[in-house]
Amino acid sequence: MTLTPPTGSLIPADAPFSAEQEAWLAGFLAGVAAAGRRDAAAGDAPTATIDVLFGTQTGNAEFLADEVAAGARARGMAGKVAALDSVTPDQLATMSHVVVITSTYGEGELPDNAGLFWEALQSDTAPRLEELRYAVLGLGDRGYDDFCQAAKLIDTRLEQLGAARLQDRIDCDVDFEEPAAAWTATVLDRLAAETGAGTGSAAGTAGPTGTGGTTGTASGPTRSAWNKRNPYPSRLTANRLLTSPDSAKEVRHYEFDLGDSGITYGAGDALAVVAENDDRLVTELLAHLGTTGDEEAEGRPLTELLRTAREIRTPSKDLIADLVERSPASELAAVVAHGDRSDLESWLWGRDILDLLRDAGDAAPGWAELLPFLRPLQPRQYSISSSPLAHPGSVHLTVASVRYATAQRGYGGVASTYLADRVGEDASVGLFVQPNAAFSVPADDDAPMVMIGPGTGVAPFRGFLHERAARGAGGRNWLFYGDQHRATDFVYQDELTDLRERGVLTELDLAFSRDQAEKIYVQTRMRERSRELYAWLEEGAHVYVCGDASRMAKDVETALLDVVAEQRGRGGDDAAEYLADLRRAKRYVRDVY
Repeated sequence: MTLTPPTGSLIPADAPFSAEQEAWLAGFLAGVAAAGRRDAAAGDAPTATIDVLFGTQTGNAEFLADEVAAGARARGMAGKVAALDSVTPDQLATMSHVVVITSTYGEGELPDNAGLFWEALQSDTAPRLEELRYAVLGLGDRGYDDFCQAAKLIDTRLEQLGAARLQDRIDCDVDFEEPAAAWTATVLDRLAAETGAGTGSAAGTAGPTGTGGTTGTASGPTRSAWNKRNPYPSRLTANRLLTSPDSAKEVRHYEFDLGDSGITYGAGDALAVVAENDDRLVTELLAHLGTTGDEEAEGRPLTELLRTAREIRTPSKDLIADLVERSPASELAAVVAHGDRSDLESWLWGRDILDLLRDAGDAAPGWAELLPFLRPLQPRQYSISSSPLAHPGSVHLTVASVRYATAQRGYGGVASTYLADRVGEDASVGLFVQPNAAFSVPADDDAPMVMIGPGTGVAPFRGFLHERAARGAGGRNWLFYGDQHRATDFVYQDELTDLRERGVLTELDLAFSRDQAEKIYVQTRMRERSRELYAWLEEGAHVYVCGDASRMAKDVETALLDVVAEQRGRGGDDAAEYLADLRRAKRYVRDVY
């Protein structure tokens, strides 16, 4: 592992190029920069404007959008970047060339900063787009049924409205960097050819093997040298239990030393942890496969491959299909044959790959046949729970350890138990920061903040409050927080009490659902404080939600709509538009998972 970030290079450390390609590309980018300086000196104007629109939940799509715009500028075009929700269909109709980059989250849903755009685009009043040339890139995870659904929907709708594809859509899996770079290079070359940009200059030259010139320029976006391919080996300096030993949950606080890494982050960003599988699960899996793990697989011992590089907890869709074909009489095959996705999800919940192999019996594949169906082990992302102003040189996480058991065996979450059990004191953990510019403390220190984060959803708001305290911000801060029981599950109680006493935390509404006969949740408290909550909104408050996307976030949004409808007295449609306006103004943002 390279421990010193490269310096003086325009090429990101994780760019997927060989040494020869990097040497070629370095010269190419230097030529681009020089050409750009000559053009600027000569007063040359861009030949065309390329609008790059993104929909993102975690920041990857936005970074790719910045790279596409930088590549367009390098080729002599004007590259403009905007979130999808900031563009109306009427504005879209005035554009000539558009690149859309969007992720998908939840059950095939549009990211939070793209939902309003999609609602308007699919309406009957959306304008025709015959003059528009476009290309769509999707980011997703093939492990989900609705893989890249957001990109597919937008791509199809643009075609229905008469727009013409500049390039076929590409749907990128979790390892998106290389296919995205190749697709981007092709799109930029076609844009340059169509618009006449870059003629006779280095900017019009294609990169090596179709991937050059798209990962940044001297004036383009930059990326930390520490990333998925080159994580920073950070020292774990703190691992303490936040919940009571009597709690049904296990929530822990972790602190990591950033040393001389140069890593920067903001309150609200995410931290990706490069975890390893549990040795016990690896051993059980190898025993079931009838092997010692000493065999060589992909240039390393099979045991090491399964421990560090392959997903052995969650089965891939391809593995499920293969096992059904191999063992049509298995329990899994019967569930799949029923054709109900929710039934399959319920049956799979809690089961791992070892369970499925046992279910298949003698028909299960051997280790060599199994490997192609094991997806790469991906870093796990967690909301950062610290502020760089309050905790310089350190980054903190608040993580619930996933543990459960059946009569047959015990189970544990990959990263949560890796941190809790398998990383010793002062041992190193590979990590890198995933920026989330949309989910951050207001730039205006006087703006009020409303934070809604039950359970570990409180994590980023601990960072927000410490950030505001360190900045001496005068804005009021209101936190809605809760869990099951106050006596056992009130994490950071001492810190929150101190922040309240110091006046940093203006309002603290607690909801411990199982401390009384009738369950009380954060949305219950929101409705109880309806008048005051609406007054904060009218006074410019920013609203943040963090936590479970499937239920909590939806229930909280329903409560917000109810609060607005009750206080304004103008009905549900008016409340929905009010909330949409908050989204457009980036005053209602979510970090949900």
